[in-house]
Amino acid sequence: MPSVKLVLASPDDTAALARWLAPRLVPGDVVLLDGPTGAGKSHFCRSLIQARMAAEGWHEDVPSPTFTLVQIYDLANVSIWHADLYRLTSPEQALELGLEEAFSDAVTLIEWPDRLGDLAPKTALTMRISLNPESDIRTIAFCATAPRWTPVLARLAEDRPGENG
Repeated sequence: MPSVKLVLASPDDTAALARWLAPRLVPGDVVLLDGPTGAGKSHFCRSLIQARMAAEGWHEDVPSPTFTLVQIYDLANVSIWHADLYRLTSPEQALELGLEEAFSDAVTLIEWPDRLGDLAPKTALTMRISLNPESDIRTIAFCATAPRWTPVLARLAEDRPGENG
């Protein structure tokens, strides 16, 4: 299973990582963002979505979907679904949001993927964020089992975006 670990010193570095990943995502890609409250999951997603928007020459507010559960952004070549599943209590509630359809047709960013249970796609890219409680330093570990992610993770290991400030 390929994996890459990065150490990022600031929220700006997290945004740089998101901007690096944004153009590499295609319809059907699912990114599972795992980490504690305040680790930067929403910040990463917001930065990634804004990078895709900017590539098309437009800007829109990108709120956290904490209360709406899902925010959908229809871009020229793909829809991006940003889901925050923190408030869900069962995987069945995730089904009611239409996530299974998004998994095949959209770029889907899922915060709190543990709420999906067995519904989490086996082809997803998992991003685990650990936060140093005494600083802004985050350790971000990417892993995936699907062959689709092998070249992406290899390039990520070479480029190490955001890691050097």
